[in-house]
Amino acid sequence: MSQTPPDSSRPSSPSRRALLGGAAAATFALAATASGAGAAAAHAGRDRPGRPGRPSWPTDFPLPNGFRPEGIAIGGGPYAYMGSLADGAIRRADLRTGESRTVLAGATGGAATGLKLDRDGLLYISGGLSASIRVLDTRTNRLTATYQPTAAGFVNDVILYGDRAWFTNSHAPVLYAVPRGHRRRGDDLREVPLGGEWEQAPAGSISANGIETTPDGRALIVVNSPIGKLFRVDPKTGHATVITLKGAENVINGDGLLRVGDTLYVVQNRLNLITVFDLDARARTATLRRSITAPTFDVPTTAARFGNRLYLVNARFTTPPTPETTYNAISVPLR
Repeated sequence: MSQTPPDSSRPSSPSRRALLGGAAAATFALAATASGAGAAAAHAGRDRPGRPGRPSWPTDFPLPNGFRPEGIAIGGGPYAYMGSLADGAIRRADLRTGESRTVLAGATGGAATGLKLDRDGLLYISGGLSASIRVLDTRTNRLTATYQPTAAGFVNDVILYGDRAWFTNSHAPVLYAVPRGHRRRGDDLREVPLGGEWEQAPAGSISANGIETTPDGRALIVVNSPIGKLFRVDPKTGHATVITLKGAENVINGDGLLRVGDTLYVVQNRLNLITVFDLDARARTATLRRSITAPTFDVPTTAARFGNRLYLVNARFTTPPTPETTYNAISVPLR
């Protein structure tokens, strides 16, 4: 679970003023002390961030021109990892300052879409049209594993479930699973075909996109973007059943999924909208609670949580991508 960073925004108590003789001297000392305390508080507000959601934490995170962000992951510390659809590069941003740096360089033909960070510091990366799966050790910033599924496709998003990381393929009705941790086995890459009530879009179109777990921890949730449906998937068999939506007709353009307890956040990218649902334990039904939008949304794709805020990357799919196109990540209250 994400942790709230310690409150370091509180200025220290002003020093005890010296006793000065006379009423005028006392008045002067009081004024000077108040002025000094006010300046210290202002300085602390600028340079010593407090808890997420306070004004001292930035809500906008500029990224390099042409970066084309698609995925975001946050662990227990105040750091976000963001992946590039352009070349597969990974950047690490400090949520307290907004500053970011490259921790994994990109490569021609590479891509980084969905990201998930495990407790041991391993970052699982889906490779988009490169159809690859990579594992980055964020403590050393070195790749520890690379997988290449036999079928071509668009490896889109990832979730950590059980002893494996599970990935969607947007161009084929199949899920991929690779082992978590540093140990490798002979059956490292597992492929689980989707069946049951699953609906696959025509070849070349996006189908399976974001992926999450059910509140009871017994199954997966997968969103099908073009038809706007959520599916409950048995990870052992791949059997999919439609999740009944209550209060909403669909989740068209559903992209990243984020579950907090029994609350599911569905990022609907081109609608510039996050739809919030209440799930029952087995995720058989999803009841609309509310929606979130903001003027800073510019086709957000995926979301991650830290403290009382959601952090999203703006993929800007409606803006032509060029080497000079500007990109950013943003945050909004969890609400």
